Amino acid sequence: MGPDQTREAERRRSDRFAIEREIRYRALNKRGGEEAGEGRTLNMSSTGVLFTAKQILRPGRRVELAINWPAQLNNKCALKLVARGRIVRFENGLAAMEIQQHEFRTQSAPAATDSAFTKMVG
Repeated sequence: MGPDQTREAERRRSDRFAIEREIRYRALNKRGGEEAGEGRTLNMSSTGVLFTAKQILRPGRRVELAINWPAQLNNKCALKLVARGRIVRFENGLAAMEIQQHEFRTQSAPAATDSAFTKMVG
């Protein structure tokens, strides 16, 4: 580990866990335009998420992620973690987001006419 990596690891407030889950994301714009995409988490902590993104997400941009969660509610109902925050780094298709808000939601059975993002974030 080089000196830059050591400093970065020391700045982290929370342990990171290698959790690979499918996600959908959307950039939150005040002007009404919306960018959305799909990716996968690489690692997560209580304060941040590192995920893949095909679009460039500039630092400072507010984003909402919907993450398929591995656990179920009462062993019956699928869950998703919806997290909102800001992009702190983007490099080579990897986006790092600082979590500012989060909540768990249940996932209902998908309707045939719903869009894929609405099913996850709905």
